[in-house]
Amino acid sequence: MEASWPSWKLGLLMQPDYDVLIIGGGMVGASLGIALGGSGLRIGVIESVPYGDVRQPSYDDRTIALAYGSKRIFSALGVWESLQAAAAGVTAIKRIHVSDRGHFGFTRLDAAAAGVEALGYVVENRVLGAVLNARLRVTSETALLQPATLTSIDFSVDCASVVIDHEGIIKRLTTRLVVAADGGDSAVRAASGIAVRRINYGQTAVVTNVSAERAHEGTAFERFTADGPLALLPMSENRCSVVWSLPPDQAEAVLALPDAPFLERLQDSFGERLGRFTKVGTRRSYALALTRVAEHVRARLALIGNAAHTLHPVAGQGFNLGLRDVAALAQVLVEARRRSDDPGAVDVLRTYADWRRRDNLAVSSFTDGLVRLFSNSFAPLVVMRNLGLVAVDLVPGIKRGLVHRTMGLAGRLPRLARGLPLF
Repeated sequence: MEASWPSWKLGLLMQPDYDVLIIGGGMVGASLGIALGGSGLRIGVIESVPYGDVRQPSYDDRTIALAYGSKRIFSALGVWESLQAAAAGVTAIKRIHVSDRGHFGFTRLDAAAAGVEALGYVVENRVLGAVLNARLRVTSETALLQPATLTSIDFSVDCASVVIDHEGIIKRLTTRLVVAADGGDSAVRAASGIAVRRINYGQTAVVTNVSAERAHEGTAFERFTADGPLALLPMSENRCSVVWSLPPDQAEAVLALPDAPFLERLQDSFGERLGRFTKVGTRRSYALALTRVAEHVRARLALIGNAAHTLHPVAGQGFNLGLRDVAALAQVLVEARRRSDDPGAVDVLRTYADWRRRDNLAVSSFTDGLVRLFSNSFAPLVVMRNLGLVAVDLVPGIKRGLVHRTMGLAGRLPRLARGLPLF
């Protein structure tokens, strides 16, 4: 054995295959694999979706809203320049307009007033996924097994044993730490018996892209309606990404509408700030719920991203919260490596869980509170929330606090979220 191995390795007769095995190579899992590359830890990433050629852009490209703090993380990881090179795939959010349909309250947030070049960015999933996957494939000390699916998982005192089906070949891998990055229906979380608390909102998100007569000029809209929040995010070629939250029966009905009646219904809910809507793309939908796990970590196991929490899409915080999980866990593991600590030891992982607890609670409570506040038609509450929107718009201190939170800059930030390298 090499004398440079950490003390927690020296007592073992056989070394595990990996120090960290990430289950799920999507945007969150790939980001963690990239962050830990070159750290001295041996990293494996298991991804079930086959690697394929990047498809040509289409009108129906789905998007994700990146907070300003998430841009810092990607800059520190060295992938932001690659995203910007795909110019059509990234659109800056210069302004945000928040309103309550049929009432007087509204709030305007502006990047220039906040002293930043953008409040956030709208990135096409296809572009972000391709950039992260390409970078992951050349990241040092990181092995990408793709396509591969989890078959079983077993935890022992010294390591975890993971059985996968890798292109039809069954493989057993051992690792010091398993990181569950496999989404809201996490197979790792289920196999580990970690309890999940799920609160259904009784809403379905209808997702599509639209074009309008007027240029969006980098403005994102969050419009609260009696049926649920309606968000329009700016995209390239004057498109807007739509996330429209509706009761399930109404969502089913609008999904079945031909294009013209669908646009009329959307126009009625949104208004004519962008003029008339002229084109709509393919429509998709998914049920909305708030999920929280009973445990973010155990010995040999850590949960990140949607495997640890899912949010209502209002304010576009879900992916950004998961990316801050990545930044915090990566820093904890790198610091443990420097101390020659076992990366899967529960004391190491509790540092990550304790660090993330406040941010997770604050953001989930913020988004949940928005949904509940603006779903209530009790007249005094309607007046109070609209006065609140006006106050946010007029009082600089309140506005700064809201901008700070939505930009992902609140609380104790990991090095990556401050735009600093890990090592």
